[in-house]
Amino acid sequence: MRKHDVLLADDHAIIRDGLRQILGETDDLQAAGEAANAQQVLERLAEREWDVLVLDVSMPGRSGIDLIRQIRSDGNEIPILVLSMHDEEQYALRALKAGASGYLNKEADTEILLDAIRKVMRGGVYVSPAVAELMARDLIGGGRQRHQALSDREFDIFLKLAAGNGLTEIADELSISVKTVSTHKTRIMQKMEMQNLTDLVRYALKNRLIPAGEAE
Repeated sequence: MRKHDVLLADDHAIIRDGLRQILGETDDLQAAGEAANAQQVLERLAEREWDVLVLDVSMPGRSGIDLIRQIRSDGNEIPILVLSMHDEEQYALRALKAGASGYLNKEADTEILLDAIRKVMRGGVYVSPAVAELMARDLIGGGRQRHQALSDREFDIFLKLAAGNGLTEIADELSISVKTVSTHKTRIMQKMEMQNLTDLVRYALKNRLIPAGEAE
């Protein structure tokens, strides 16, 4: 049986090592390439064809959502499974709407991960029961919530602000200037009709966008 080639994209080497080991114990999958940032993902995709991309949604300097959109705009139809530390409420719908084939939390069991990889690789869509519920709510739930008006970059910064990260910390993590982060913060406040960071935190907690113990 030919092993299908999986491209692993995560900025943490320990995560890639663990995934490589998991895939190496299967008869049909193998980690044939790795990428630690968005640019490397694009380079690997340009080098050859892959059977599936397993992508972390939080990539240095550029969000995984942005990267998915570019991959699709480039005409590449590679199946993409987003594997993230973030809860489904945060990024799942955005990832799927951007063109991902599935979304899975990193806390999922090994067998669930392998099933998800195989399903998207064969042309299917993998969603957990939690994501299926989010999709249903998005379809029939009526009016949009305030955070849904934010762009992908704004939403990313909104979550970091709500979690207590400072402007400089966010700028360093996203490889952008403090001034750019400040501009995004102003737009976020305007779009969400919030007066201060306390309002953002309360909103994020109420809508389960950050864990209760994460806000500082």
